[in-house]
Amino acid sequence: MALEFKLPELGENIESGDVISVLVEVGEAVTEGQSLIEIEAGKASMEIPAPAAGTISEIHVAAGDTVEVGQLAFTIDDGGAAAPAAEEAPAEEPEAPAAEPEPAPAEEAPAPAVAPAGGGGTVEFALPDLGENIESGDIISVLVGEGDTVEEGQSLLEIEAGKASMEIPAPTAGVIKAVHVAQGDTVNVGTLAFTIESSVAAAPATAPAPEAKPKPAPEAPAQKAAAREPEQPVVVRPPEPKKLEPVQHKRPENAVSAAPNVRRLARELGVDIHQVTPSREGGRISMEDVKNFAKGTIESGGGSGKKSSVQGATRVEKMSGIRKATMNHMTHCWTTIPHVTQQDWADITHIDELRKKFAKKAEVHGAKLTVTAILVKVVASALKAFPNFNCSIDTDNAEIIYKDFYNIGIAVDTDKGLMVPVIRDADQKNMIELAQDLGSIAQKTREGKMGLEDMQGGTFTISNLGGIGGTFFTPIVNSPEVAILGVGRAVKQDGKMMMPLSLSYDHRIIDGADGARFIRWIVDALEEPLLLALEG
Repeated sequence: MALEFKLPELGENIESGDVISVLVEVGEAVTEGQSLIEIEAGKASMEIPAPAAGTISEIHVAAGDTVEVGQLAFTIDDGGAAAPAAEEAPAEEPEAPAAEPEPAPAEEAPAPAVAPAGGGGTVEFALPDLGENIESGDIISVLVGEGDTVEEGQSLLEIEAGKASMEIPAPTAGVIKAVHVAQGDTVNVGTLAFTIESSVAAAPATAPAPEAKPKPAPEAPAQKAAAREPEQPVVVRPPEPKKLEPVQHKRPENAVSAAPNVRRLARELGVDIHQVTPSREGGRISMEDVKNFAKGTIESGGGSGKKSSVQGATRVEKMSGIRKATMNHMTHCWTTIPHVTQQDWADITHIDELRKKFAKKAEVHGAKLTVTAILVKVVASALKAFPNFNCSIDTDNAEIIYKDFYNIGIAVDTDKGLMVPVIRDADQKNMIELAQDLGSIAQKTREGKMGLEDMQGGTFTISNLGGIGGTFFTPIVNSPEVAILGVGRAVKQDGKMMMPLSLSYDHRIIDGADGARFIRWIVDALEEPLLLALEG
């Protein structure tokens, strides 16, 4: 029976992809889950598996093609008509089962059940979901090695994803048979990470054994036929190198097999990727191939009169997971939000005196009363007075989502990059409690223990650069939020402590007049703290 296999969904908002290579050929027998095609879509490369076992009868795509989701890619003969024929063979030879000695089936029947029972069975452990919209992560360290005995829930590796580091636990107790990842690797969700010989599945594995003993002798040939069936594709399948050769011939002359990150590196180094010679079998260009080509170009000065595409020596470092996440998110924020930034000065002379006066009272509670803690309280109150600053936009449905909770994100500069942990329910906490939360954030950041849950759910962000210096700047709105407050270093002017404030906001939902009113409300609250009690 012919199965028409169409290109499945590749990811959210991805409608098409470019075929890097076709991994099978007409007439080849494939198993369910075997990779059929490698495709590049949405800045990522992926392999598309077979939906069922069978034989490739037609291939409708080729390397270099751009194909759409739902487009016919392969026609697979799933062998539906061949199954009855295999079963009819024993029926036509009824004398064969009777001629076989009775003990023979009894010895063969338990064999399949005994094999998995030893050690409880093999678990292929793939990288699980890391969080909403997180597709990959960078491995910080692998915590176990081959031959190690692990318990269920024991940490196997530490990974950095979505600006947070986390440890991935073992799904079962057992022995590590193989480690498929290494420190520094960037791995996608679903990538095979460990092979574990489980020690907890032994009981279910032995259950089929009693059922096999009472089976009548005539079923033994059927069992043998079933046992032989998986071997047939292996026998008829051509060797791997032969399978790759037709794919290379099908690829257009100008097509290059390389992952998105390899192509990006080539662009950054000014390398024409079509001139790079692949070192891997199958013609796929690696990061090392691009680096070696760039290095050779520099050392040879371009060679044969060619002008070097790289002007001078370069140094390449792998981008950290936090930097990649920041790059992607900031690009999205800047390109989708029409920004406006308004600036003003706030006289914090009086409130700074109050801060110093009550600093010891905060220290009794293990907190340090800072200007940032005061700003969090002021901003939470301002958001209640201006609800259009505490919302998000649903562009698909042309709706505004007003939020009745006030979670303030604090932009933190770390050695790994920018992180924005969130103080939840800031409107319900006093300044000492907010100062305690800020202290907890600082400690988690220093220890590298910031989790995804610590950085999700913000409704407004404060970026305080006062500790570094500078005055006004233009902070980028942290989508899906609609506004952010930038704070510079306070300076003395005419005997007063004046603090520069920069408010950036989404002009789709916030008008200039509202922006001016909001920043003035904050200035007034800092200059006259009683306003918090009156209007906050």
